[in-house]
Amino acid sequence: MAAQNGKDLLIKLDMTGSGTFETVAGLRASHLSFNAESVDVTSLESAGGWRELLSGAGVKSAALTGSGIFKDATTDERARQIFFDGEVPNFQVVIPAFGTVEGPFMITALEYAGNHDGEATYELTMASAGALVFTALT
Repeated sequence: MAAQNGKDLLIKLDMTGSGTFETVAGLRASHLSFNAESVDVTSLESAGGWRELLSGAGVKSAALTGSGIFKDATTDERARQIFFDGEVPNFQVVIPAFGTVEGPFMITALEYAGNHDGEATYELTMASAGALVFTALT
């Protein structure tokens, strides 16, 4: 994969539950990470004393963060409502020249900040809340 423009990594939100996604406006930075816990099944019989891990076991998760400025009242209001209502809507993350990850996420943190001589900013932290689907670009 060749170098890509960072602004093309997009976080999109299903605004109404209908499968229509809109980019969360005003984001300046986005980050997606995947994690998989391992299940250690090492025993006295493990070859050479090397650790053994159980294939297909453990919990998979993803974390999604974004930070930016207030730009679009509709997506700002929807993100805030999702947090306060504890909703778990579908999000899409568009990874440029790679594909799209889609699935349910919970907004686990919502932070607001501002300096006296600058713009108001916000940060979202989200945790996967179910199975995610990856669709590669074709």
